[in-house]
Amino acid sequence: MNKAPLDGIRVADFCWAWAGPYGALQLAHLGAEVIRIESTTRMCPSRLIPPWADNIQQGYNRSGYFNQYNQGKRSLTLNLKTEEGLNLAKKLVGKSDIVIENFAAGIMDKMGLGYEVLRAIKPDIIMAALSGYGATGPESSYVSYGPPQVALSGMASLTGYDDGIPRQAGFSYGDPNGGVHGAYAIMCALLHRAKTGAGQYIDLSQREACAMLLPEGIMDYVMNKTQPPCNGNRDPYMAPHGVFRCKGDDRWVSLAARDDDEWRRLCTVMGKPALASDPQFATLVARKENEDALEAEVTAWTHERSAEEATQQLQQAGIPSYPSLDGRDLLANPQAEARGFFVEFEHPEVGTRRHLGIPWHMSHTPCEVRRPAPMLGEATEYVLEQIIGLTHEEVAVLREKNVLV
Repeated sequence: MNKAPLDGIRVADFCWAWAGPYGALQLAHLGAEVIRIESTTRMCPSRLIPPWADNIQQGYNRSGYFNQYNQGKRSLTLNLKTEEGLNLAKKLVGKSDIVIENFAAGIMDKMGLGYEVLRAIKPDIIMAALSGYGATGPESSYVSYGPPQVALSGMASLTGYDDGIPRQAGFSYGDPNGGVHGAYAIMCALLHRAKTGAGQYIDLSQREACAMLLPEGIMDYVMNKTQPPCNGNRDPYMAPHGVFRCKGDDRWVSLAARDDDEWRRLCTVMGKPALASDPQFATLVARKENEDALEAEVTAWTHERSAEEATQQLQQAGIPSYPSLDGRDLLANPQAEARGFFVEFEHPEVGTRRHLGIPWHMSHTPCEVRRPAPMLGEATEYVLEQIIGLTHEEVAVLREKNVLV
């Protein structure tokens, strides 16, 4: 059987919160051994936030958020505020191929773990720094999380409704997007190292990675000095185009009529074929000019049926449509189920839970989620004894000195 793409690659993971852990998650999916360096002296915030298993008891190992984004990794507890802890971190880097972190720029240097220090230990080390705004520039020292990057990248100026007020987009796009860009850059650096033997420092700005999602809006201004307006779920080239309320509690269906022919078929499905030739709606230009009235006609139809029923009728007529899924819907979705997207592992504290797995399949280099997210510090002895080479007695002494907390 073929090996995973990153089989034999080890990652020293100093990340916390979401962006960095999400990038390291991709490396774990690809077969790397990812070792999280954690400490109870400054706990990763993702171990401290809900949803908690069974919604009744908090705990470092019970966060659904943490357990989703740290699948397949190991956990080493190490107090980096002690000289011994810092030295052990350096020894782990000496046994690793990749270092990944997502602190504000300069923090790793202050901790004594900057790139030049680590390169002296392991000359071909690849270090990826996923800071909010990059390692240089007047805002480089700012601390950042994903939500403000939606505004600071320009994304919020494009989201929202036609009242013109910028709106937050999704939960925290900047985080996972920065992580994926970081993982991609690391893969490129690994290819470079394989050809040249040289490592490198990757300086990634999460905000710039987020701005990369907005070519239409930014290039509209570059080419025309025009700022695109907020227009909700509407589209400049299709009408109707949006998400429409259906029967039930907060149930919705998305649909789009891409041309006049699909509009005519939609009118037939709605039982109002005469609407197709109504001067208000006969052409795309007319439908865009009367879009509020157009959407009221569509909503009058969708509101009388379930999202699933509406979807079935629309798809049978060749009109793009699908229910708007919530988390419960997605976890039971037959398409995702058929592709083996979900993974379930027995976890020591929360039992067997369904998680989102790997969203890609590779025909020659299989990827898999190898284990559930790690219990805090569960691999400390493994890392110190089998990778770094300490004796069991030496590890015990370090525990007594609170180096491994």
